[in-house]
Amino acid sequence: MARYCGAVCRVCRRENLKLFLKGDRCYSDKCAFDRRGYAPGEHGQRRRGKTSDYGIQLREKQKVKRMYGLSEKQFHLFFGRADHQKGITGTNLLVSLERRFDNVVYRLGLVNSRTQGRHFVRHNHFLVNGKKVNIPSYLLNVGDVIEVREKSKKIQAISDSMDAVVRRGIPQWLDLEKENLKGTVKGFPVREDITMPIQEQLIVELYSK
Repeated sequence: MARYCGAVCRVCRRENLKLFLKGDRCYSDKCAFDRRGYAPGEHGQRRRGKTSDYGIQLREKQKVKRMYGLSEKQFHLFFGRADHQKGITGTNLLVSLERRFDNVVYRLGLVNSRTQGRHFVRHNHFLVNGKKVNIPSYLLNVGDVIEVREKSKKIQAISDSMDAVVRRGIPQWLDLEKENLKGTVKGFPVREDITMPIQEQLIVELYSK
């Protein structure tokens, strides 16, 4: 299944949750979810019927998959790896998703959204430990240093993102040197660091069927 390339505001409305897919725009009065907080489509304003257990589990999986901008195959691979790790499968899954390169540059405020992060990573605008890495799914480890390439520091989109970083805040497991456009992974995230309303156990139940 290919990655969704349509109107992302419809995704938030479909999942009935603001997923911040458009970055700083989601905090403004232009946010479509705030203006039209009902499901998209012709029958979106009708009362929602009763959802089955499977439907609830499916929606939770779709919500997390779309939040991180993954295809179905990518998400299934991440789940498979999490299932083979020690510990709680659902927590392992979320921690792995948070460690993705495109997500970390977003969390650091170097880009405005995960989509923009994926785009900038692919175009070699960032370095990891002084080396070029252009794989959005690259998993960062403790101690890794992420910085903007010297030639990319003048990009207006990066400057705008840094101006808005105060609004989002920086997670405790990351450290940002705003003046140098550089961040460091201080440690792996824990479940409490992921503040979005996610019920990862529902995803585990879905894949366990």
